[in-house]
Amino acid sequence: MLVRLVTTRFDDIGDRLKAFRLGSGLGAEEVAARLGISRSALYRFEKGDLVKIETLERLSQLLDVSMPTLMGVGVEYIGSAVSFFERLRQIEEQSEHITVLAGSVSYLLASGKFDNILPEVLQESLSEETDSRLSDLLGILSARKKAYQRRQPGILNLVSGAEIERFLRNGLVGNISLPASLQSERRLVARAEAMHLADLMESQPIGIQVGIVPGTLPHNSFQIFRQVDRRLLALSPFRLGEQPNISVGIAMITSAEEALTLHLKMAEEMWNNAKKGPAGAQYLRSLVEIHGTD
Repeated sequence: MLVRLVTTRFDDIGDRLKAFRLGSGLGAEEVAARLGISRSALYRFEKGDLVKIETLERLSQLLDVSMPTLMGVGVEYIGSAVSFFERLRQIEEQSEHITVLAGSVSYLLASGKFDNILPEVLQESLSEETDSRLSDLLGILSARKKAYQRRQPGILNLVSGAEIERFLRNGLVGNISLPASLQSERRLVARAEAMHLADLMESQPIGIQVGIVPGTLPHNSFQIFRQVDRRLLALSPFRLGEQPNISVGIAMITSAEEALTLHLKMAEEMWNNAKKGPAGAQYLRSLVEIHGTD
């Protein structure tokens, strides 16, 4: 048992190391050169091989991340969307069930049309200069979606009714300063995405539960992951739906029991008050009819 726990711990450190390296924008070759090690050695560290504490300290300084966060002691604090979504990808690969509180769109359940337009929407949300790490982020998101579709863990998805209404009014946009003709097109995209969610609610696929919670929900999204031997909670200001944010914010990941208990209780209360199944689908379609037209 002791060997298993130690192995798991170093696997986790390797995952965090890779996530923060990607978020830093540094390539593996550059990191290895600065540390005076081979690139293959760095890749072994990222796969969970044992690493000396002195090397970890140098890595934490280079990647601008604290040692407690890199080692998973207490709470992981993550200031990069690239690092955060890579951590989600890693955690989801080991999860049997995921509880999600999302705004207007939950990425794992989003349609293929949403995936197709997402790069354009994310670019709109950035400054005039193209973020060089946007391609890294898109690659991570694609890998997340493929892993979810392959593994199909159970998912309970809570969506804010108020944010869906705003989504339908504004459309799937990266900012609200787009030309009127493009805004009109994006409102049609938002309408189609809401109808996709309504279809999911009506058909109720095995392993997927969706609830629309009327009113306003907490601004930050959260996800609870249940794995074989533990549970994890992720809280994030980063979002991919209407007016996405992939630029600024601090996400957190923790396995603290108190935090998990409180968020599980909140999720249960919201689920009990949510509109679900065919009735929920009808409610969502009524929002589309009211707010989804020009």
